[in-house]
Amino acid sequence: MTKPLLEVENLRVSFPTNSGRVEVVKGLSFTLGRERLGIVGESGSGKSMTGRSILKLIRKPGEVTADKLHFAGIDITAQSERQMRDLRGARISMVMQDPKFSLNPVMTIGDQIAEALVTHQKLPRSAVQARIIEMLHAVRINEPERVVKLYPHEVSGGMGQRIMIAMMLIPEPELLIADEPTSALDVSVQAQVLDIIDNLVRDKGMGLILISHDLALVSRYCDRILVMNAGRVVEECAAGQLENATHPYTRGLLAAMPTIDENRDELPVLDRTQWAGT
Repeated sequence: MTKPLLEVENLRVSFPTNSGRVEVVKGLSFTLGRERLGIVGESGSGKSMTGRSILKLIRKPGEVTADKLHFAGIDITAQSERQMRDLRGARISMVMQDPKFSLNPVMTIGDQIAEALVTHQKLPRSAVQARIIEMLHAVRINEPERVVKLYPHEVSGGMGQRIMIAMMLIPEPELLIADEPTSALDVSVQAQVLDIIDNLVRDKGMGLILISHDLALVSRYCDRILVMNAGRVVEECAAGQLENATHPYTRGLLAAMPTIDENRDELPVLDRTQWAGT
């Protein structure tokens, strides 16, 4: 049997409060191969904290513990910050929610993408420029020779997100974590951006963790789905079987989704008493 790309056992993330430490991720466990895994749930369910934990991006006073947090046989919890810098980008990349807060406003697009590449690979300048143009073509940006000279404020939100994807994928990582990659985009371009991610992940044989609150979107682009609530996984299922989910929380999320032929006067509200304490 092929060894999993990522192994997570009993992951816990906590932060201090006036009344003591509060866990925002509570004993999460899952494995990931070279497949597409969706993590869904409401805001505050622990999705993003899970993604950041894998990259060891949660700083003090936050605290992360796990019985096992291994990537390609590497114990993430035992890695120093210097060792993690060698992993981040080169082997694990993360696309954040809003490019406006992730792109450097005083660097050109070309320089930022180049930095993501040359940090991990020694290449001549001509080869770097060729890779940048090729990557921008791959994320369907027209006139890449012009775009590389622009600054982040000179591009649209949709183009900025495509640039972020290009930046994260140009080192050719083995695992991509996409944290709400379309939340800042118009509906008209969301599918385009996700199609780009999906095609690149499939072509390069990568693993993907797609973090979202959109059940329909995740079921379309992923192979498996983890449903999180209050820091815990309450249900796991194949994406194609989402409509057969049994947990009350998942059923509540599904029921709250509007449909094209919607005829209900109002959408139902989640009855949280059904799974209190689970």
